[in-house]
Order: sequence, then C-alpha cells, then structure tokens
Amino acid sequence: MHYLDHASTTDLHPAAAQEWARVAAETGNASSTHGAGQRARRILEESRERLAVLLGCDPIEVVFTSGGTESVNLAIQGLWRSRPGDADAIVLPDGEHHATLDTVAALAADGARVLPVPLDAVGRIPVPGFTAAVTGPRVALATALVANNEVGTINDASALAAAAATAGVPLHFDAVAAFGHLPLSFSALRGDAGPGTGLVALSVAGHKVGAPAGTGALVVARTARLSPLLHGGGQQRGLRSGTQDVAGAAAFAVAAEAAERQRGRESARLAALRDELVAGVRAQVPGAVLLGDPDPAGRLPGNAHLLFPGAPSESLLFLLDQAGISASAGSACQAGIAEPSHVVRALGRSEAEARSVIRFTLGRTSTAEDVGAVLAVIGDAYRRASGSSAGR
Repeated sequence: MHYLDHASTTDLHPAAAQEWARVAAETGNASSTHGAGQRARRILEESRERLAVLLGCDPIEVVFTSGGTESVNLAIQGLWRSRPGDADAIVLPDGEHHATLDTVAALAADGARVLPVPLDAVGRIPVPGFTAAVTGPRVALATALVANNEVGTINDASALAAAAATAGVPLHFDAVAAFGHLPLSFSALRGDAGPGTGLVALSVAGHKVGAPAGTGALVVARTARLSPLLHGGGQQRGLRSGTQDVAGAAAFAVAAEAAERQRGRESARLAALRDELVAGVRAQVPGAVLLGDPDPAGRLPGNAHLLFPGAPSESLLFLLDQAGISASAGSACQAGIAEPSHVVRALGRSEAEARSVIRFTLGRTSTAEDVGAVLAVIGDAYRRASGSSAGR
C-alpha cells in the first residue's frame, strides 16, 4: 500500500509505541496519593513539561485532551460560556475545520452571531478582513486555523493574534495541521496581550505527529476565562476533569519531540517529494490545478491539494484505492460522507470543482516510491473518472 493521507492520520512513531507500552505496563491513577499514583503523576507532569517546551508555553497551560476535536470544543465552547454578558458574536473565517464549523453552528443555534471572514484565492485568512471582524461590536471570541488542513495554506498567525489582542478579543488557534510541521510558540504569539485577550487557547492533536489516536492537548493561557465542558474531580486546573491518560500523554510527548527534532530535515524532504508529485501529476493531467498557495514557503511541506476538472473525487479515490494508493478528498472528520469541499468553495470555486479534488499528503514514512506509484496510475485514473462523469 502507498499511503498518501498523512494529514488524516500518520504512522505511529516506534518510540511513541514503545513509550506507551512501557508506561501502560504499570498501574497507577495520577490522582491517587499512594506510591503507584505518584509515579503516574510524575510521568504525567514530565510529559506536560516536555510538550510545554515544544509549544512555547508554561507546563500548567497544557491541558491534555482526547484529540483535536475535543480541544477545539473546549476552547470555543469554554470561551463562549465565559464571555461578558453583552458579547454575542463569534469571528469565524471561512474554510475552518468541521470541528470548529460545527461547534460554532451549534452555538449559533443557541443565539450566537457569526461574523464570517472570507478567504483569499489561495485559502489564506486576510489580516485586514480578520481585523475588521474582531474590532466589531460585542465580539465574544475569534477562532482561526494556523494552517488550512485541506489546501495547506499557512496563515499569518502573528498578525491575526496581534489583531485580536489590540481589539481585546480572546482568540483560539487550531494548530492541529501545523503542529510538527511549523515552528509554534504560544508565548511568542501571545506577546504582550492583556489578561484574557489575544491568543488564549491553541489546539493540537497527537495522531498527526506519530502519537496514538485519542491523544491531544489544548494550551490555555493562565489568564484565560474558560468554562469546562466536563465536571468531576477538578483535574487539570478544573478545565478537564477525569482520570488522565498517562501512557497516552507520555507517548504524545515522545512523538512530538521526535517530530520537532526532525522538522527541518523532514520539511525539506517532504517539500521536494511534494513538488515532484505536483509536477508529475501536471505532466500526466495537464488540466490539473494545484489549490492553495503556489509558493512553497506559504504552504505545509507535505501538502498537494489538486483539482481534477470533470473527474468526481469519489471515482478518483476508488480507482487510486484499487491501485493500492490511499489519498483523500479533504478532511477525514466528516463521517465518511462524500460532500463538496467547503474549503474549495471558500476559494471561490464551483460546487462541481469542489467535488473534483484530491488531497495527497506526505509524512515521515513517505518515499519516492509512493510518489512514483501515484504518477504511474494518475493519468489513466483521471481519464476513466472524467469519462464516467461525462457519460452520466
């Protein structure tokens, strides 16, 4: 199998698997006061400290979660529930991940006003548009992707955070797609923002960097006003009660450290493979269009999001899968439902175009052989998929 869907989930790092097995072999609840519990507590807090170094924050600001979706929900719902009495608006750029879109939609059903921010033609959040939105009246919170999970375009996170800080608005960053591929520093992005304003929360997920699925974290500023989703034993500053996954936290820290150690070298390697893939696809399918920022410096290194005019995504994915190639039509977090990509629509493309995209994403285990496998079949797959579309 040739796996080119690393943005959905990537391979479990061997060191993370070994760390999980080592820690899980010893029983202990990190909230217990006996020796076994305190051993678990030490491992948990050491893991929190290690992740804090990578995320540029204080250890107490790291709240372990079950992954990106929970982190996003805790941030957005928690900020909404703690908003000032007259604040009723949420700044929501177009093209956000469904974890964000659906959470905000649920709040809108309960009365939240949504202030959309259109994307530009390459999928970037325009700073002027975002600034205008956060400086509007009665804004309760804002949220934004650090890098778009579908088309791979990198946003100007520093400028977005500064705009929110100047406006006195709390901001959440979804950094799930960016973590492990871009440098991240929560404290640097926060800058000198006042208490509870500017960047106050940042989401990451473990399975994107080689940790087990079901691991993640939300960085929450010390001064953030955030209400919990879960109530119980008051663990993790009372923001996320429940027995904590010590083995998962330890494996997450190990995987994240490995990703950071290799980030510079891997970014260059993956960007070269991506460029080879894009050039090869265009040679086989001259009408194929690379979506997202065409400047390599402006997109995630392993992302190649391509529009195949006239070829339905479902048909292309089926034909690729038959050839032993795993790719996707966008985010994997839509319960397997084939829908036109809302991100592609946000770029100003038609619904038909939004139904004709494939996202190839490369990761730590990707090789030139994986790229070659795609190039060996993509021309024929496109001809067959576009022909079946034309015959309908």
